[in-house]
Amino acid sequence: MEKKVEISMLWQIYGKLLTEKQYQYIDYYYNNDLSLSEIAENEGITRQAVRDIIKKGERKLFEYEEKLLFMKKTINQEQKIQQALSNLTKIQKDSTDKQITSILEEIKKELNCLV
Repeated sequence: MEKKVEISMLWQIYGKLLTEKQYQYIDYYYNNDLSLSEIAENEGITRQAVRDIIKKGERKLFEYEEKLLFMKKTINQEQKIQQALSNLTKIQKDSTDKQITSILEEIKKELNCLV
């Protein structure tokens, strides 16, 4: 997974556990695509200070994920749901019974809500 996407996902899961500045600067940098210089100028601090705050926040996000594994569990769950949907579609295509097809369609709708 691309680092930018991974950090953004971790920020969504664990961001509120960071300091306010770490939370904001990571949001600016990864989600709003501001450069370190732009953030520094907007906040009235040095580019290096912004970089340090972001790096500390990134380390914290990875530490939380290493201990809690929420992102890994979520990705695994989504993969299992996608596999179940795929299997249901195969069964539905091969089925000639309208009642079974209807039930499978309802299950697919419920699983799609989870993804």
